[in-house]
Amino acid sequence: MKTADQSAGMRWARWSAVVIIVIIGTAAFVLSFAALRDLAILANTPKQWAWLFPVIVDGTIIQATISALVLAASPERRWFLWVLGTGAMVSIAGNSLHAVAAGRILPWWASALVAAIAPISLLVDTHGLAVLFRAAQHDSAPVPDSAPQPVPEPVTEPATVPALQKAPARPAARRRAVSPRRDPAKVARAVSMRAEGKTYAEIGKALHVSPRTAANYASTAAPAATAAESRPLTAVAPAASVQSIHSSRPVQSMLPIAVPVGGN
Repeated sequence: MKTADQSAGMRWARWSAVVIIVIIGTAAFVLSFAALRDLAILANTPKQWAWLFPVIVDGTIIQATISALVLAASPERRWFLWVLGTGAMVSIAGNSLHAVAAGRILPWWASALVAAIAPISLLVDTHGLAVLFRAAQHDSAPVPDSAPQPVPEPVTEPATVPALQKAPARPAARRRAVSPRRDPAKVARAVSMRAEGKTYAEIGKALHVSPRTAANYASTAAPAATAAESRPLTAVAPAASVQSIHSSRPVQSMLPIAVPVGGN
């Protein structure tokens, strides 16, 4: 119950402060407007255009106030705070000078200062507009992600186990010989043409393949031939020699078969 009463009282206080500020601001603007208008007339400004002088001074103050509130978290806010303070000093000095003049025409140096306020305010307000645009571009730019990226942990490679080592790769010629994509008929023909002395270009043209493929085909039988040449030869005696050896041995004549007694 106490918290609800405090919240209601806070809301009432805020709205009351807003209403009071609006009333005081309006009254101050009206009085300042009248004083600055009369000051412009005392500085030899035409009466039909004298009302523009307070619009310039108070308009610069309003622009600086709004920009300072919008750019509360931006470094460009310092420029508008400086403009706000300078504009407030000009407004205060103008109202004070109007009271001191008491309806008399201002001296030449005071009239020159009043006349210089309008172009200076134009330059200040234009630069303030550029500052607002630059701040808006900075706010619309994407903010880079400042979250720390995870650091990958170093991966330690396991020690090489001799038992798990890869088996030595087979020779390229042997791999080519067992490749399932090759046509055995083309391989045999390539080997035959190479043995006849044909070049790889001629072999490839005859087999409708590239010279490099023809070279691979022709070298397919090389390992088998090399292995056959490297095996030791076993001396085999010809059949004639075997027969001659058997024929040189003495042949024993067969004994006559005994005829049983009493036979015919």
